[in-house]
Amino acid sequence: MSNTIVTGEVRLSYVNVFEPRANQNGGDPKFQVTVLLPKSDTVTKAAIDREIQAELQNGVATKFGGQMPAMPAIPIHDGDGVRPNGEPFGEECRGCWVFTASSKQRPEVVDENLQPIISPTAVYSGCYGRVSIRFFAYNQAGKKGIGCGLGNVQKLRDGEPLGGGSTALQDFGAPAAAPQPAAYQQPQYAAPTQPTAYPQQPQYAAQPQPAAYQQPQYAAPVQQAAAYPQQQQYGAPTWEPQAQPAPAQPYNNGVMPF
Repeated sequence: MSNTIVTGEVRLSYVNVFEPRANQNGGDPKFQVTVLLPKSDTVTKAAIDREIQAELQNGVATKFGGQMPAMPAIPIHDGDGVRPNGEPFGEECRGCWVFTASSKQRPEVVDENLQPIISPTAVYSGCYGRVSIRFFAYNQAGKKGIGCGLGNVQKLRDGEPLGGGSTALQDFGAPAAAPQPAAYQQPQYAAPTQPTAYPQQPQYAAQPQPAAYQQPQYAAPVQQAAAYPQQQQYGAPTWEPQAQPAPAQPYNNGVMPF
């Protein structure tokens, strides 16, 4: 085999990388994948062409009996042309180089972080990835040419599934949004119906209000009919000197009588 080539991003079709698939022409079941290489990836295409030419030369010495076949089978085809059987390629092949890589050994299948992919449904026809491949010369049942061996597969991103089938999303559409509870409406209360006018309350006559309390007006006290007698007006006391009685004459020359 030639050197291993790791492609740039390609689209995968007819993916059988978890379970081998029997060839329609017989032979042992193989793991395989059809690779759609964009024509814009000239680096990968140049590496493929170089390895195919190297294997043709190697095949002359090892597989072709020392002579280059007039029309050796080449595994890579123009997606804008027709298949080897004359049928046109599918629309997905437009603008691509198309080839199929296969192997009797199961390839490693990893994601973009190089973590193993276990689910068979994760890698499908239509997703995008990279593959490692090697070319080899063969001479089988009178047919001479170059085959493509499959190494490993790396899924890079999802894509629209191929193969004429459809996904559940395509069939049934996006999931219906879960019914949202109706927004709570504040109940609109109608204005209360006005009751029939109440019968007029009997109009009671105003109760007579007590007259305002009048502070009794007291008349000035009646003057005594007769004036009180004038109080005697006393002036400063006048003292009349009282005549002093004449001293008594002593009796008997001052001797008191017995």
